[in-house]
Amino acid sequence: MTGAAGSSTTGVRPKEIEAAWLLTLAAVVGQAVVWVLGAFVVDPTGLDDMTSVSGADAAARQLALSGGVLTVVLAGWLAVAVKMRAGRAWARAVLGVAGALCLVAAATDFSMSGTGPADWPLLACLPDLLTAAAVVPMFLPAARTHFQARPRRA
Repeated sequence: MTGAAGSSTTGVRPKEIEAAWLLTLAAVVGQAVVWVLGAFVVDPTGLDDMTSVSGADAAARQLALSGGVLTVVLAGWLAVAVKMRAGRAWARAVLGVAGALCLVAAATDFSMSGTGPADWPLLACLPDLLTAAAVVPMFLPAARTHFQARPRRA
């Protein structure tokens, strides 16, 4: 449903909000790609490691559980991003905290990556960097009006 309550006063979202949205979409897709690459492509693959420790059946179950949890997390992330794009200040705050945490995770993961192909640690932390980058445009002055223009609901 669209209408006056669901759109900004001008009917157009600030370009900063659209930039944050696109960066968030790129981060979500990047997280899924990194998971697939880490599980099945980049040596040593997660599947190979789990199979050697737990056996093929347990590895398949663990990978399915991991993929399911990732799917739920990414769906929730997108749902919050949709609310941010619609002008909900709480969603901007949630994504801001997530971006800060991802930046910390990228710094610690990258500094501890000592195995695997040389480019893998950089590629693996790219979604975290995109998440952190998505926070910046959400908090620029031009984006602030997008969140202040929202009517409060009871």
